[in-house]
Amino acid sequence: MSQTSPDAPPGGGAPAGPIRIVLVDDQELLRTGFRMVLNSQPDMAVVGEAGDGQAALDLMRTLEADVVLMDVRMPRLDGVAATRELVVRGERPRVLMLTTFDLDEYAFAALKAGASGFLLKDVPPPDLLAAIRAVHSGEAVVAPSTTRRLLDKFAPLLPSESEPAPPELNVLTEREHEVLLLVAQGMSNAEIASKLFLSEATVKTHVGRILMKLGLRDRVQAVVLAYETGLVKARGR
Repeated sequence: MSQTSPDAPPGGGAPAGPIRIVLVDDQELLRTGFRMVLNSQPDMAVVGEAGDGQAALDLMRTLEADVVLMDVRMPRLDGVAATRELVVRGERPRVLMLTTFDLDEYAFAALKAGASGFLLKDVPPPDLLAAIRAVHSGEAVVAPSTTRRLLDKFAPLLPSESEPAPPELNVLTEREHEVLLLVAQGMSNAEIASKLFLSEATVKTHVGRILMKLGLRDRVQAVVLAYETGLVKARGR
């Protein structure tokens, strides 16, 4: 089933009703705590649980869900591999990765696999609830501490004007190319609008067209693609 981002052109959207959530973690006590918090919300419902990545994949064949809270390190099949398989299947759920380990390699691996978010398990309940709602609506969510370090480690440098655009990005207009560069730097729509002297609605339209033209699910994948194509470059250590 196709995914619709809030940056995408109108015409799609999440189904009505509560956000259907699947909990995937090998710690039953942790799942119980999450379930109590989530089921207390009028717009959320836990519809399934699994103790490892393989069990989660099997479960997802039998039910429909909107968001999967996925642990990274689990027996049999880890969360990154399970997320990658869900994305390959083309199923609806967006994955919000939760982990005890605030490590860059986990974050980047999870996001590259197709996760729409990455948070620590000790995230305050209000922040977790906000992240689930954001991911469900198509936004990308990454723990602030992880974001700061990733941007510091992979701080993008604009290529010189003489460098041609990567061929994969030739479908983009000059303005879309410019917007993608700023998205890859971690800027929000409002920040991009201010920098380019555009309205926020115009930036949102540009981002939606970028995602559509490049066949991307969300802004996270746009950032990953920008680095992989060399559109932006990691700052040397």
